[in-house]
Amino acid sequence: MLSSQNELFLLLILITSGAGLLGFYTFVLWKRRSKLSKLNFAKSGEGDVPYIKKAEVQIQKALNDRKKTTKNAFEAAGFYHISWAEHYLKIKYALLVIGLCGYYFLSLNQSIEMTQHVLFIAVWVLICVVIPDIYIDYRTKQLRNKIANKLPYLLDLMAVCIQTGMTIESSMRYLPKEMASFDRDISYFLDKTNDRSKIVSLEKALDELYELVPSNEMRSFVITLKQSLRYGTSIYSILTTLAKDIRELQMLGMEEKIGKLAAKMSIPLILFIMVPIVILIAAPGIMRLTQSV
Repeated sequence: MLSSQNELFLLLILITSGAGLLGFYTFVLWKRRSKLSKLNFAKSGEGDVPYIKKAEVQIQKALNDRKKTTKNAFEAAGFYHISWAEHYLKIKYALLVIGLCGYYFLSLNQSIEMTQHVLFIAVWVLICVVIPDIYIDYRTKQLRNKIANKLPYLLDLMAVCIQTGMTIESSMRYLPKEMASFDRDISYFLDKTNDRSKIVSLEKALDELYELVPSNEMRSFVITLKQSLRYGTSIYSILTTLAKDIRELQMLGMEEKIGKLAAKMSIPLILFIMVPIVILIAAPGIMRLTQSV
């Protein structure tokens, strides 16, 4: 017979596994229904077909949006050629269920308190569900700052290309080759923008580029190119001025960080120097008082 603690732990595992299996079987049911509708298997229920098709379209749209969001999240974090990115959620929750089941079978013959069971479940959920998302967000912020810092070099190169007579479209196709040896991330995003511009307009591709790398520097870059495409204005002087302004803003940010460094250094100064000095000064008097008492 199982103890009450093991029974409760088994119940928690079953609830977690049931939630994951419910989502999986819902997806399988949808795939099966879509195949049946394509083969016209259920011809008798013609009145329900429009509603079924509408529901299938909504489900397919939601799944495609989710896959696109996951893929964009990996690309924004710097993972460009990962084929299993669209299966990220499945892998994450499958590892969660497998780990909980394995822990349950390993703990059957051991007397473990309920608090330890709950602690393990919390830690395992943290490892499988929370930490991967935190790491992806961290990589995204790092890549965003890196691209923002190197964007002035791209602006200078594009300004040179525009000055030599190249159009914005031709310079966008030429720059990824030049930037590949300097920064592969910028080169990848430019290639992606060029590929998207062949399917949609260049303005829409630039908007998607800003969605992948949302920063103030990228927004200024995208707005400048869109205005030139829309009104046909020359952007050589605008690009050089924008590159200069971005460098000045980066310099101001660096000076601000240096200014805050003195205040941050005062904390270890107080903790590791001032406090021991106070103790050394006050300790003899306190010891004499204790001896006299």
